[in-house]
Amino acid sequence: MKRVSKLVMALSLIMVLCFGSRALAAKHTVYLITMDQMDMHWLAVDQGCKDAVKEIDGIEYRWDAPLDGKNDMAQMECINNAAANGADLILLASNGPDTQVATIKEAAGKGVKFIYIDSPANFPAYQTLATDNKAAGKTAGLELLKELKARNITSGKIGVVSVNPATMSTVQRDNGFRSAFDGTAFELLETQFGEGQVALSQNVATNIITQGAVAIFGANEGSATGVGNAIAENRSGVIGVGFDSSDAILQHIKEGNLICTMAQNGHVMGYEGMRSAALVLGGGTPAPEFFDTGATVINKDSVDKF
Repeated sequence: MKRVSKLVMALSLIMVLCFGSRALAAKHTVYLITMDQMDMHWLAVDQGCKDAVKEIDGIEYRWDAPLDGKNDMAQMECINNAAANGADLILLASNGPDTQVATIKEAAGKGVKFIYIDSPANFPAYQTLATDNKAAGKTAGLELLKELKARNITSGKIGVVSVNPATMSTVQRDNGFRSAFDGTAFELLETQFGEGQVALSQNVATNIITQGAVAIFGANEGSATGVGNAIAENRSGVIGVGFDSSDAILQHIKEGNLICTMAQNGHVMGYEGMRSAALVLGGGTPAPEFFDTGATVINKDSVDKF
């Protein structure tokens, strides 16, 4: 079971007391639009939305996302379709901070309200519910640094496999991860990108291994799975650290291909995001403006709990 911070629990209690399970005065349509419908993280967000909707009368809920993985144009089409189909509010995990702004602005001009889930865009919204990605990335780096010290490794190359330069959530994780090694003798290699796709990320990680890296960080589910696959295939002793949680990532932790992963609380994002949506549609204003949904370290000692 994922642990939620005391702050998240307190904020949830406040929202329950203030909003409860009351019905909205009129029927409203709320869309969740994510980067894809494949990652376990988005499935958890969807389930959180569904669980919240059970407590709120008056919301028709729909989930849409690109079907072929992260695709800016396809996500723009999802936003346009939602607006055309009568969306009153969209819970959006934006592909990038700027790529979707024109589409969001157009939908907002038609009266659609926005709340960001996981990844915001550079356009005003009522609230953002997300992991503090820089802090969580630094925690991942510190976990790796602790393992390196335990193995008496004090220098060497460290690689990073991420999605792309436009996905701010993973950019922030990358920056936080790198900050953990400030003042050490480790060499952080230039970030390589696999578009969040397992096969491409595995190829990228394999290339990093051939460069003599002592460790690799995978900055999202697909990246981390690819890193784990590459380490398992090469049997090189490289240490892997991941981000996000899935059956494949948990199995890599059990097998020792990854020492840990940072699990986001996707269910909390969806659940609290939908409750905030109901609050907005009922005329209220959600708080705080940035809702830190927390992250949990999963390692060999805790993996059986997930």
